[in-house]
Amino acid sequence: MAEERILLTGASGYVGGRLLPALEASGRRVRCLARRPEALASRVGVGTEVVAGDLLAAEPLPPALEEVHTAYYLVRSAGEGRRDRAAAERFAQAAVVVGVRKIVYLGGPDPATASAGPGSCREIGRILRESGVPTLEFRASIIIGSGSLSFELVPGLVEGSPLMVTPRWVYSLAQPIAIEDVIAYLLEALAVELEQSQIVEIGGLNQVGYSEIMHEYARQRGLRRLIVPVPVFAPKLSNWWLRLVTPLYAPVGRRLIDGVRRDAVVRDVAGMRRFAVQPMSLGQAIARALRYEDGHCAATCWSDAFSSQGAERSPASAGCSARRIDSRSVQLSCSAEAAFRPIRRIGGRVGWYWGNWLWRLRGFLDLLLGGLGLRRRRRDPEYLWPGDAVDCWRVEEVKADRRLHLHAQMKLPGRAWLQFEVEEGDGGCVVRQTAIFDPFGFWGLLYWYGVYPLHALVFGGMLRGIVRAIDAELRKV
Repeated sequence: MAEERILLTGASGYVGGRLLPALEASGRRVRCLARRPEALASRVGVGTEVVAGDLLAAEPLPPALEEVHTAYYLVRSAGEGRRDRAAAERFAQAAVVVGVRKIVYLGGPDPATASAGPGSCREIGRILRESGVPTLEFRASIIIGSGSLSFELVPGLVEGSPLMVTPRWVYSLAQPIAIEDVIAYLLEALAVELEQSQIVEIGGLNQVGYSEIMHEYARQRGLRRLIVPVPVFAPKLSNWWLRLVTPLYAPVGRRLIDGVRRDAVVRDVAGMRRFAVQPMSLGQAIARALRYEDGHCAATCWSDAFSSQGAERSPASAGCSARRIDSRSVQLSCSAEAAFRPIRRIGGRVGWYWGNWLWRLRGFLDLLLGGLGLRRRRRDPEYLWPGDAVDCWRVEEVKADRRLHLHAQMKLPGRAWLQFEVEEGDGGCVVRQTAIFDPFGFWGLLYWYGVYPLHALVFGGMLRGIVRAIDAELRKV
């Protein structure tokens, strides 16, 4: 009999995107169920299988679940509760038909403290547990990690202003857990033998309110912040407040508020003790999250999952942590190699494909502020290596025909990156250009929104210029 596979759903999401490489590193045979396999293909290892499947479509699912021993159910949408419920019901039915031995699900906090509405974590867990397939349901409140939805809220609140007037729910107790610890629990679940469904509550070492998480984040960032609570709880007011001060979507914000508006701590520690995981403290978890962000944007981000649901994001408002992101893409009918060739030549004598005089002006202003300006050029006109200087940027990462990641060296009230990615698909490829800005407090936010109209022109023109350069190269062939 062939070795049974591990099925991973939600591999393009935040937790699933972290779990996938961990499963691959463990030597397991992994199969990913994806609505858009072409978007996931470049992220998986050589031995991982990616199959097409839509939990809300009419096509049969059982072939995707064949020879599957353990299925991870990590599918969540942004505020679409009824869609979540329908997807869970269809997945559970298919798992029963094929004979899946075990389902592992990561849900929210104790149902006594959370919503039981359509598509809530409580309801999804119940659907899976009552399917007839033994289900191990983990329940966690706040996940701390770079790119995590619940953690992204914290920098969005703390970085913007030294004075924070907050709703009452910031004092509700939670037990935040590091994303690394969540992945460790999910991996150990493979070895758990289940005869019937079980619920395991998981959390970190500390039981704290959201206000304490914000204070710890501010301490590690070297910021002083005063929190003034409003002594009422108003869900609609809280949602408007989040929309004003953070880059989160309103439906996602409402779901998040519902999860933290009441105490959400581990009430039964017996389940946690069955695992060898030693959870981190709050301070350790935040330090690791910030360490990830000191490189470049998180390996996975909660908002990544939107692309698999067909939702579009506003470039001006999207973000990882407090970061602001301007992301643009274009579909081309050429190979990834042909598309990447002009990208790797960017800067130096080739220039930036649009508005070179604006780049020179920005370099001159940088010189006046004591920066490096555009004086450093490139050492090679054709190829780049990590650590190379490209005008006012430095290469952090380059992968042939796939990815170029640049870190800004100019004087800014924050940190900035420019990233180019090429994903090959059926009959062509997709070129994605992303500008990332990590503002330093209020002045950083003011800078971002002050120059955003100009950035929209520059970055939009740059991508169009790259496309023209690609077309010109193809005409030479």
